Amino acid sequence: MRSIAYALPTLPGIAGARTYAAWPVWRDSTTKQVKFQRLPKKEAARRWHKARRFDRQTHIAGKHGGAIGRTGLQVFYVLLFDFLDHNTGRLEPSYDAIAAKAGVCRRTVATALRRLRDAGLLHWQKRSREEHDENGGYRQVQVTNAYASLPPSQWRGYFEPPLPPEPYPDTWGAAPPLPDPITQAAEELRHGQRQAALAELDADPGNQLAGALARLGRVVFGSQP
Repeated sequence: MRSIAYALPTLPGIAGARTYAAWPVWRDSTTKQVKFQRLPKKEAARRWHKARRFDRQTHIAGKHGGAIGRTGLQVFYVLLFDFLDHNTGRLEPSYDAIAAKAGVCRRTVATALRRLRDAGLLHWQKRSREEHDENGGYRQVQVTNAYASLPPSQWRGYFEPPLPPEPYPDTWGAAPPLPDPITQAAEELRHGQRQAALAELDADPGNQLAGALARLGRVVFGSQP
């Protein structure tokens, strides 16, 4: 790791920080092309919601957040929805770009990224590129990291919540029994015949016996006049 002298400006009469490396790049940087894996937006949204659940699962009373933390969730969100190309999976923002989108400083970005990596949500590969000058000189230059969002199966300590119990068929959710179409048709026919017979008894207002039978039939069969 570089000393703090690298971040300080050179003062007059004082030599700057000395390095014995051929090029000032991280030693585990690669110059090879990184292969990104496609991540659809729906899957990115699922991982985001599961990351929030993961942070709640690992929350400790009296502390802010859990294994990821509030700023870790902010950084994870901007990576998934502001910088990630969901068609190609390309994800290679700089620290300054992440800090600007998340509304935090570079140091907070570095801390959040480490927490995401340690929890198993994120992986990255340091990269550098070759540069040649007009005099034939050669050097390596540090470039942005290549990031990858890992699936929840690799998150350390995350577990899926239990599924809700299935409903009992005799309480709710079961489809009510449908009437037999033949039985239903016969019942409608009998009901229509009864209505016609009662109407015929009521046809003669002067026949008191017929009227009494009609009223009795409506009481028995539950028909309304």
